Amino acid sequence: MTADTARTAGAAGGTARWAPGDQILWRYRGNATDRIHICRPVTVVRDTAELLAVWLAPGTVCVKPQLADGTPVHHEPLGTRYTKPRTTARCEWLGTGVLKLARPRDPWSVWLFWEPGWAFKNWYVNLEEPRRRWPGGVDSEDHFLDIAVYPDRSWEWKDEDEFAQAQRAGLMGPRQAARVRAAGQAAVDLVSAWGAPFPDGWEHWRPDPSWTVPELPADWDRMSAHSGS
Repeated sequence: MTADTARTAGAAGGTARWAPGDQILWRYRGNATDRIHICRPVTVVRDTAELLAVWLAPGTVCVKPQLADGTPVHHEPLGTRYTKPRTTARCEWLGTGVLKLARPRDPWSVWLFWEPGWAFKNWYVNLEEPRRRWPGGVDSEDHFLDIAVYPDRSWEWKDEDEFAQAQRAGLMGPRQAARVRAAGQAAVDLVSAWGAPFPDGWEHWRPDPSWTVPELPADWDRMSAHSGS
């Protein structure tokens, strides 16, 4: 099943389960807006009531935000990074690919990274709104703050400067920021207890060699069913 056909399949609201090998979209809205500004075509690894696992393959054409003048977001000084006009641009996902794991109600997803040759590098806890399913994939909102977790079970906060700047720029109010920080602490507690998915052996997982790289559909930014389109 491709991303195009997956969007027309399943029950209303996208609650039907996807099969391994299905191709869907993993998307993020811009903060304080409903507009999609990040879109990554991915392949489903597992989809159950407890876990959605997807593979972002090297070479996948994705969509990312950039400044309206063409400047890559992370090349812009932090003080003006979230205030200058933005647009979106297509890009190719480089590196060795990413395995993304998400439990339905968790306000984060856990990403696995490898070095070339499948040497495991680290887990990455991406704090985000719990994903909303629709027939073509899942939508979320990134919450800036992240946690890197290493094979020796050590961890560290990531992007605390961006988290603080997003609040100064009005992209996140005090109540939401407090919820995000609490979610981060819950994730740290999970790491400290070495709870799922960290002990589950996903670092030994490998993609099916028959899988093709998903294509980015022309309507990658279409409104999902839960948004009323």
